[in-house]
Amino acid sequence: MNPAELEDLEVAWSPDPADFAGTPAGRMAARHGIATFDELAARSVSDPEWFWAAAAEDVGLRWLEPYDRVVDLSGGIEFPRFFAGGALNWSDYALDRWVDAGAGEVEAIAWEGDDGSTRSLSYAELLALVEQVAGAFRARGVGRGDVVALYLPMVPEAAAVMLAAARIGAIVAPFFSGFGPSPVRERLLDSGAVLMVTADGFTRRGKLVSMKETADEAAAEAPGLRSVLVLRRLGRDVPMTEGRDEWWDEALAAAQPVAVPEVLPSDAPCILLYSSGSTGRPKGCLHTHAGLPFKFAQEARHGYGMQPGERLLWLTDMGWVMGAYLVTAALTNGGTAVLFEGVADHPTPDRLWSLIERHRITVLGLAPTLVRILAGMGDEWPDAHEFPDLRVIASTGEPWNVEPWRWGFRHIGKGRAPIVNMSGGTECGASIVSSSLHRPIKPAGFNGNTLGMDAAVVDPDGKPLSQQVGELVVGAPWPGMTQGLWDGAERYLETYWSRFPGRWLQGDFAYRDGDGHWFLLGRSDDTIMLAGKRVGPAEIESLLVDDVDVVEAAAVGVPDAAKGEALVCFVVLAEGADAAEVTPRLQEAVAAREGKATRPKAVHAVAALPKTRNGKVLRRVAKAVYLGTDPGDLTALESPEPLAAFPRA
Repeated sequence: MNPAELEDLEVAWSPDPADFAGTPAGRMAARHGIATFDELAARSVSDPEWFWAAAAEDVGLRWLEPYDRVVDLSGGIEFPRFFAGGALNWSDYALDRWVDAGAGEVEAIAWEGDDGSTRSLSYAELLALVEQVAGAFRARGVGRGDVVALYLPMVPEAAAVMLAAARIGAIVAPFFSGFGPSPVRERLLDSGAVLMVTADGFTRRGKLVSMKETADEAAAEAPGLRSVLVLRRLGRDVPMTEGRDEWWDEALAAAQPVAVPEVLPSDAPCILLYSSGSTGRPKGCLHTHAGLPFKFAQEARHGYGMQPGERLLWLTDMGWVMGAYLVTAALTNGGTAVLFEGVADHPTPDRLWSLIERHRITVLGLAPTLVRILAGMGDEWPDAHEFPDLRVIASTGEPWNVEPWRWGFRHIGKGRAPIVNMSGGTECGASIVSSSLHRPIKPAGFNGNTLGMDAAVVDPDGKPLSQQVGELVVGAPWPGMTQGLWDGAERYLETYWSRFPGRWLQGDFAYRDGDGHWFLLGRSDDTIMLAGKRVGPAEIESLLVDDVDVVEAAAVGVPDAAKGEALVCFVVLAEGADAAEVTPRLQEAVAAREGKATRPKAVHAVAALPKTRNGKVLRRVAKAVYLGTDPGDLTALESPEPLAAFPRA
């Protein structure tokens, strides 16, 4: 959508102001003499040291040694040390403190597999498993600073591996469960992992994924990998390398449990998350015990009220940042993390809808693209379910289009549960802008900067903009930001800090309307220059998916001899739609709204768009394949199949 249309958007959902006082954010605010959310939001930015200290206390970080300073900037704004002098352990404040408080029998993890099987672990049971896994790691020589590779499907053991590594001061590096040998090998080599946990396999849409064989091929060229523990997920016979491979259950049975977590400095690293880059190899983002897990928990608590008794389901994979989000946002707040190994529409189109009801989901997390896909399957599937427990829908990953947002609010949220949109990333360790349940929400947007985040929109010279499109930046550090990149400081500084010194460059085009609502218009490196005008791809895509025959869309700019750059669009059509009739209509629709100069050079109907498993459309890949150029890092792709039949220029 263009800025004029964004200004015309009306509020779709409004809170009752009286509700604020009874929420976690409201109770925290009251303890500090703050009466309203707007006052809390303003102070969180004007006095960030106060806010992060108050938030850490409210979330319940259990300090094993007290901190001296909220933030130490002696290393520069690019390398802050939060809660300097303090010591804690992610495993301890996610699990031990709840068991110590008498909540050990509360359900920590509920799991459902692709095949419909289910499991449940209480906080006490999960803690016992984590202690045993930590002991197995120690028995294999894993200690502080060592990297443990997590290459598992979405099973409870994945959460246990994450927290067990943290418990002994190791660093967990989660890999996407759908990776082939090459991306797994690349990450094993880059991280220097000494131990990997994998499985004999799992099923996706009922089909076997041979995980162990993939792990073996990758590990063959990773000489630093000393041990591989293999989970019996399916009970398959798989090859086992003598001296390196051991069965998970046997290793745990022989291990001495680690009952006492390591006392670690607040800035000790705990998780290495890989973010795919547009070219070259992916970026390894390093996060700390008092960083990303705390920021995740704080946002969930203060943004949409996550607290004990809540049940959070996020459709994701442990290899994506939202896998870690699911585990820590739920457990650090005393709730239940619901892990789903399957997909939303298998074996029937109502799998997700029945899952929400069966597991009594109160907070549902998903990506906008998934909503667009589910909407294309028909209203009748979600409309057959009431979702009586669902309180809020959370989303992230890419910009929304207005009509899919409205569909989700109407058919999933039933006009009752709002969509709380968030945007940040793997490097941010959570969000920069987000919606909150404490302010009115407009479709497809964000009703403010996230608490504690000094966000702004600036022009190419770094000057603040109001009601104009510009770059999204952050002017102050925050606990969740990556502590540099795994391969050193140079790439980190160049990527995030070089263009606007003293400000973090997020790489998104943003717009803030006259009512203070934010909208993201796509990655700034995806910008299309049409007749001298910068156009965000999301603006074009929103128009395209407004057509009843379009399910999904991607817009890219391609070189053009006459114009410099021309617009090319790729669309997935609804079943039964005639491409020969629809695509010319779409060309004319774009020209009619955006002007003749923006008329697409071509609109191609495709079977599928290149996407990540969590639903983010990879425009750069679509563009590169179309032009026959190097598509860069492809490890985030859910499947390479769409590329085989993709149109070429």
